[in-house]
Parts: sequence; structure tokens; C-alpha cells
Amino acid sequence: MEAAPQGLGGRYWKVWTSSAVANLGDGVFQVAIALLAVRLTRSPALISGVALAARLPWLVLALPAGALADRLDRRRTMVRCNVARTLLLGALAAAVAFDAASIALLYVVALALGVAEVLFDTSAQTLMPAVVEKDHLSRANGRLFAAELVTNQFVGPPLGGLLVTISVALAVGSSAALYAVAASALVLLGGDYRSARSGPPSRIRTDIAEGLAYLWRHRLLRTLALLLGAQNLLSMATQSVFVLYAVSRSGLGLSDVGVGLLFTTFAIGGFLGSFVAPPLEKALGRARVLQIALFAAGIGLLVPGLFVNVAAVAASSIVSGIFVVGWNVVTVSLRQRIIPDELLGRANATYRLLGWGTMPIGAAVGGALGELLGVRGVFLIAGGATLLLLVPLLVVVTEAAIEAADRESDGAAAGTNA
Repeated sequence: MEAAPQGLGGRYWKVWTSSAVANLGDGVFQVAIALLAVRLTRSPALISGVALAARLPWLVLALPAGALADRLDRRRTMVRCNVARTLLLGALAAAVAFDAASIALLYVVALALGVAEVLFDTSAQTLMPAVVEKDHLSRANGRLFAAELVTNQFVGPPLGGLLVTISVALAVGSSAALYAVAASALVLLGGDYRSARSGPPSRIRTDIAEGLAYLWRHRLLRTLALLLGAQNLLSMATQSVFVLYAVSRSGLGLSDVGVGLLFTTFAIGGFLGSFVAPPLEKALGRARVLQIALFAAGIGLLVPGLFVNVAAVAASSIVSGIFVVGWNVVTVSLRQRIIPDELLGRANATYRLLGWGTMPIGAAVGGALGELLGVRGVFLIAGGATLLLLVPLLVVVTEAAIEAADRESDGAAAGTNA
């Protein structure tokens, strides 16, 4: 694998451009598929099924995807995934244009896109240490998250809502075109991004076992992964039914464009968070940033359950966005610093399995609770449970534990280079 250049550099900005364009397509599609779903059914269970299908691959494929990321060229995998997304969304756009869309079709497309997402994201996170130096990872990830949030949740959703008012097929087709552009940017990146490996070839099963063993032995990373899994389960429970809360008369009663605009509020906070996270990390310490982030996430989930007020929901979403992105900058950069490159794909995949594999479960839980208790009840339960997660975070994820992990990684690297 090529050595990372000084600073951020030209290669980083090609990755940044590809990510920004792809996330714009994703932001448009998120709104388009949600509004298409509520045109086809008003059942909370059926609508949440779309989110379940999209996240199910994280539960099933995360570990094999990590092993492949440590075997294959990571850039080429990302290109192929974006090409697959282009073809899938192009087919869905055609189905919508010819009035052939159905909930069942949405499930199939969401599942296939989820497979592409697992492979793409696993490779993308393991690519970054080869593009920038370790000392620049927090800044690089912060800038990358800023681009993702602005395009995915600030520009994409209102654009998607606007395009849907013209044509759902146009909205979906626009997403397909943007993924094609993102694939082209990665082609221009060039270079070899395959992890250097020593020893005889091993089986996929053996590779997966090594990644599992590494993460499970690492108390700090294991705890962060489990906490992320619990957070994502609870968050997805609310996300899977949020569109009903947003459009229904008993909820906020928003229009298509209004739903898109509301989705951008989290991005506003996230954009701010992507820039303030590195200085906050230095001023408060990484452990304190994670504590504030988890508290803000819990409050953000509680607000829609307590209030039917657009301003209150928007404000809580902005605050949540600031600190959720702070959590991501701290934890992603930490993993990239301390996990050895030859294990980075597999250990990251195990982390994402624990952290993201709960999302389809959360979607199913959200749909079931929405049917039983109503949509606002889902927010109240999820918010309260999220605040309880502060207990294990305070006990295990301390500043001393994080610094010890950094020292251990530096010592291992020094030993390897000696």
C-alpha cells in the first residue's frame, strides 16, 4: 500500500469530492424513497420494513466485507459499489416512471443498496490512513464528515423533496447520476490501496476470526462498539417511523418540501460539529466529548416524543447533530490510529457489525412500537434508554483508557519499525 502523503494532499481531496457527490445522491434518495413509501402505504410496520431491508446487510455481511477489505484493493471496491448503486437506482427510476413501483420492490432495492453500502463503507474507512498521516486523521475525518453532512442532509433532502414534487422518478434518477459521478472521481484517484500482508494465504474464515479476536480483546474498542450498537438500535427505531410523525396530522403535518427541510437541521449541527470536534477534543478530552455527545443524542430523541413543535424538533436536531458528529470524529479517528493496517478492515468490520448490525433490529422494533404505542411513544422509549447508556460510558471509556490505547499502538508500531 502506498505511503500517506504529508498533510491532506490531492489524493485526499479526490476522496473528499467523491464522498461529497455520493452523499448528495444519497441525501436526495433518502427523502425520495421515504416519500415514495408513504405514497404506497401508511402502515408503520411496512414503512419501517424499508429501513430494515436497507440495514439488514450490516448484520449479515459486515464480517466478510471486512475480510475482503483487507484482501482487495479498497479503491476498486468502492468504484464497483458506486457503479452498482447507479444501476440499481436507474432501474428503480424506470419502474417509478412506468408506475410499476411497489413496497416489495422498495424492499429489494433497499436490500441491494444496503449490500453495496456495507462493502463501500468498510473499504472507505480503511482507505483513509493510506491517504493522510495519522496526525491529520481528526482534521481529515472532520472535513469529510462536513462534506457528507452538507450534501447528505443539508442540500440533498430539500433538493430531494423539491424533485419529488416534480417527479419521484426524476429524484431517484438524479441519485443514480450522482453515484456515477462519484465513481468517476475514485477512478481518477488511481494508485494501489491493497493492504500489505505477509505469510501464506489464509481462508476468509480465519481472517474473520482474527478480526473478531482483536476487537473482543480490546476492552475500549469493544465497549465503544457495543455502545454504538445500542445507540443505533434506538436511533433507527425512531428513524424508521419519523416520516409518519413528520407528515401526519397528529404530528407535524409537513409537506414534502417541509420534510426535506426538517431533515437538514441535523446536518446544520453536524456541519458545525465537524469543525468544532477537533478543538473540543483538545480542550475537553476525547472521553468528555463522547459523554456530551451521548447525552445530546438522548435528549434529541426525547424531544419529538414530548413536543409536537417544528421549532423544538429542529433545535434539538441541530444540537444532536453537533455532538453525534463529534462522537464520530473521535471514535473513527481513534480506530484508524490504533488498529494495525493489516487488521483494519476486519477489526473495523467487527466494530461496525456490533455498531450497525443492530439497526435492522431497531427498525423492526420501531415499527412494532409504533403500531402498539403510536409514533411519539417510540421517541420517548428510545430517548430514555439512550440516556441510560451514559453509565457504562462513564465507567469504561475514560481519558486514561483512551491514552493507554494510543500508547500501546505507538509502542507496537515502533516495535514493527525497529
